Amino acid sequence: MLKSKKWVKGLGFLVIFTIVSAILITVCMNVNAQTLTKYSSTKQISQQKNPKYVFLFIGDGNAMAQINAAENFLGSEKGKNPYSEKLSFSKFQAQGMTTTYSSDSFITDSAAAGTAIATGHKTNSGEISMSPDKKISYKTIAELAKEQGKKVGIVTTTTINHATPAVFYAHNESRRNYYNIGVQLAKSNFDYFAGGAISKNKGRKGDQIDVYKIAEKEGYKIVNKKNVFEKLTAKDGKILATSPILDNDGSIPYSIDQDENVINLADFTRKGIELLDNDKGFFMMVEGGKIDWACHANDAASSIYETLAFDAAVQEAIKFYRKHPHETLIVVTGDHETGGLALGFAGTGYSNFYEKIKNQKISYYKFTSMLNDYFKEKGNDVKFADVMNMITENFGLNADKNDIEMGLSNYELQQLKDAFQIRREDKALRRYSDKQELLYGGYDPITVTVTHILNQKSGIAWTSYSHTGIPVPTFAQGQYSQLFNGYYDNTEIFNKLKEAMNIKYFMH
Repeated sequence: MLKSKKWVKGLGFLVIFTIVSAILITVCMNVNAQTLTKYSSTKQISQQKNPKYVFLFIGDGNAMAQINAAENFLGSEKGKNPYSEKLSFSKFQAQGMTTTYSSDSFITDSAAAGTAIATGHKTNSGEISMSPDKKISYKTIAELAKEQGKKVGIVTTTTINHATPAVFYAHNESRRNYYNIGVQLAKSNFDYFAGGAISKNKGRKGDQIDVYKIAEKEGYKIVNKKNVFEKLTAKDGKILATSPILDNDGSIPYSIDQDENVINLADFTRKGIELLDNDKGFFMMVEGGKIDWACHANDAASSIYETLAFDAAVQEAIKFYRKHPHETLIVVTGDHETGGLALGFAGTGYSNFYEKIKNQKISYYKFTSMLNDYFKEKGNDVKFADVMNMITENFGLNADKNDIEMGLSNYELQQLKDAFQIRREDKALRRYSDKQELLYGGYDPITVTVTHILNQKSGIAWTSYSHTGIPVPTFAQGQYSQLFNGYYDNTEIFNKLKEAMNIKYFMH
């Protein structure tokens, strides 16, 4: 009898436990449902105020690996291992993943990816805001914003008529038609252009009307001095500004190479906010373009510093957002991944050593320039020992076998000696070797070997000198930001921006 009572009592507890559990599960499901509704309900979105100010940040070549590498690098500076310090935009309330393929390839280029983001249409790689058959010019979100009465700004670290900035104001069958794209820039009537120079501003042969003169005729004030730039106000009208210090290709120098004379991406963004702010609002696209270039060259350090510079520009928008939280939308995305960056390497197993990245003092670009000067000066008298001293000074790598951190193994040292011998050959001959293309990707053999070795010692590796087809993350903060949650195609970024901005436009 006693046993029976215990059994009944136990059964009672089981019933009560089951009922309570069911109630708790139901409550949790309701809470989850409410949470999902909060971030996905059309009604909830429709109750928000359309943003007056819209920022679109594009990290060229910037996917999750590049972002996480920068975060891990920041974490290493805290003296903790492992530790990851989030970037400002990776803390945003809305986070999604975006596919990037073009109409003719799983692996896109910046022109096709930028066109998808700017117009909501897929196109072939190499085309600027036009249909794959080159017959239709697609209207861009920047052009629509201008028609809506907003001021428009385009900012980049690359040349201002490079592919990504170009897709917002130009329409061309080829991204390589720099002069024609530059002329379209001058005639766009956008309010603010800033960053690198206009490439081929007098045409391929240098015999056409200077684009800068066309821009001046169209009412633009041309600025390339830092003290003049800093004094600009909205009263100065339309602005075309370039950094006074530029690389040989016309872009802003890599962040790792910059000094106080450079106007950097954050500077251009901050001034853009000041110049564009008005009663009807603005749309500003800001590109961190040289994340991509650094990744093409397999230079992890330069990629990380470019990503941090990109984040610094985003922080300028965040400062503005905090003053106008109910009127601002910030969207941060990438156009594609570059380099096949892997945060792991067979030689370091499960370990990463991001602190070793700090041994690199200059970009691959600047080091290659130094090598070019050395080889030109010395001619046939070039010596590996001299080059090794340059490597130690700028990357920390050395031939000391007792240095367990930065000392080169016999295998690594031989890699550098092989690259040195290749470097002594005629550059035209190097271009046609399949083996050398795989090893060096068309870059300087010594430079890319050095960055590979330093990256690998840090636990970082690469699979390509080109783009890859993996999705990229998209982040958003502010009004209508919840639209950017989820997994969607890059063409949807245009549609989401259009909805947020209440633009009534129907695509072809």
